[in-house]
Formats: sequence, structure tokens, C-alpha cells
Amino acid sequence: MVSKSICSPLDALGFVEAVLTKLYPGDTMQCLQKALKTDSHHAHTQENGGYHYHGNPKALFDDSDNSKASPVIGFAADGFPIFGSYFDDNGNIRQVRSSYQLKSGSRPSGAENPGGTYDGEFDDDYEYVEGFGDLDECNGMTVNGVYGYYVTDSYPYIMGCFSGTPDHSFRKHGGRALRNR
Repeated sequence: MVSKSICSPLDALGFVEAVLTKLYPGDTMQCLQKALKTDSHHAHTQENGGYHYHGNPKALFDDSDNSKASPVIGFAADGFPIFGSYFDDNGNIRQVRSSYQLKSGSRPSGAENPGGTYDGEFDDDYEYVEGFGDLDECNGMTVNGVYGYYVTDSYPYIMGCFSGTPDHSFRKHGGRALRNR
């Protein structure tokens, strides 16, 4: 199976197809801002007028205020809350850390593979490493008995998958949806 470029993943979060990562290799936010004309909040409107995010939705919470845990900024299609980047870690307010890391070495090459060095250009350039960060493979965790997804400044930024079952009404017509864990 051919790897999907980060500039063309998961329509369930409003991402669109764009074959522009060669212009901005390894820098997803630069790719999104220039190729998709996202605003300073990593978002833009689509043809139907829907405004959606491609990265940290900075307009929804104060990402610079590390004095308190981030609020709920939305809900995923499976009903779990989405929080900003900060949480209360036993009385210490700190930014969450993704558990994904860039793979080392080179990608497989051949008819169905892009080849080249793992550099962050493709989703498959990253691997989930349990315990590497705070978050599970879906970019979520349980704090004070409440499971939720968290926004990060690194891959996968918002969600990597669904922990629960998404409501069918969130399935976009003709696109690839996030997988269930």
C-alpha cells in the first residue's frame, strides 16, 4: 500500500488531498499554510463554507497560558472531548507530549513504496512508541477519570485514530476516515 502524504491524510478531520509535500518536505505546518492557504490558526474554509483545522487550533484556546489545564475545545466524532495542549499532572500544569516519533533509516522503495529517508513527509514516517510521551496511539489519555484527546505541536497534532466508535454522520462522502483503535 502506498504511504499517504501528511498533506493529504484523514478527511475525518477536514484534511484534503494535496500533492505538495515535495515543495515543503518535513514541515507539515509550512506545507498546510502555503498549499492550503491556512490562516494563523492552521485552519481555512472549504468550498461548502465549512471552517476546519489542520493543526493546533490556536483560536480555540490560549496555547501560551501554561498556568492552568486547557479547556475542552471540541468533541470528536466518537463523543470524547478534545482538550488543548496543557493538563494537570498531579498539581504540575504542563504541555502534553505525543507518543509518536520519527522512524530512523530509509523507507522501503519499489512500485508501491515512496523510498527515501524517513523525514516526516508521510504518515508512515512516524511510529507510535508506548511510553515515549503521555498520549496513547489515538493522541488521548485519561486525566481525573475522563478520557479525551489532546492537541499537540507534533505528529499527529490532533488525533491519530478513534478510541470509541464514531457516529456514522461524521463519515465524509468519498474520503478516508480515521481508523478505530
